Amino acid sequence: MAGKAALKEKAVEPDLKACVFTGRYDSRCMSYLWQAAAAFSARSHKNQLRKDGVTPYASHPVRVALTTAMVFGAQDEELLAAALLHDTIEDTATDYDELKELFGTRVADLVACVSKDMRMEEDAREQAYDDQLAAGPWEARLIKLADVFDNMSDALDDAARLKDTMKKAERAIALAKDDPQLKMASEQVRRLMKELKGGGKKNRARGTLKKREMVGKKK
Repeated sequence: MAGKAALKEKAVEPDLKACVFTGRYDSRCMSYLWQAAAAFSARSHKNQLRKDGVTPYASHPVRVALTTAMVFGAQDEELLAAALLHDTIEDTATDYDELKELFGTRVADLVACVSKDMRMEEDAREQAYDDQLAAGPWEARLIKLADVFDNMSDALDDAARLKDTMKKAERAIALAKDDPQLKMASEQVRRLMKELKGGGKKNRARGTLKKREMVGKKK
């Protein structure tokens, strides 16, 4: 009897190695969803760099997920998984069906909602994107707020890029409207914008230091 019980217990045990290292999410191990998403995101964005030409792009979705959790206070694992995966449809060969199969419908829906249709002309694409976010679940708008929060933090050494990112942040805040679930996140984005606008020489100095660090790493 003991042998049969052990066999039964083993049969329902989730494959954690497959869950974490291959990116195939097992619904029986919800607490490992974010790990599978992080691993899948890193593999999907391999060989991609941020606009500084040095930083691995995979750092961005990780920072967006950390912003969602540590700055905005979100603890929903499917939401955090979607934050980790938020650029996979738009910027990699990953498609909706693959995310749905690996991580479930809700995660795939959130990623799709924060993904632009890059086949469209820019003006039409940006309007369609805003409409898509406005019509989508509030969690997608939370991910977008985390996205612009990180992009602003990452543009200190590029005044033109920072200005463009701030415009996108204003759009994200407008889309959040007066949603109580997004109030704190919107306030955090506004606070960062105010800090960066008033930072002046301090921000430029931080950007110069970052640039020097990047040059040092190249060497």
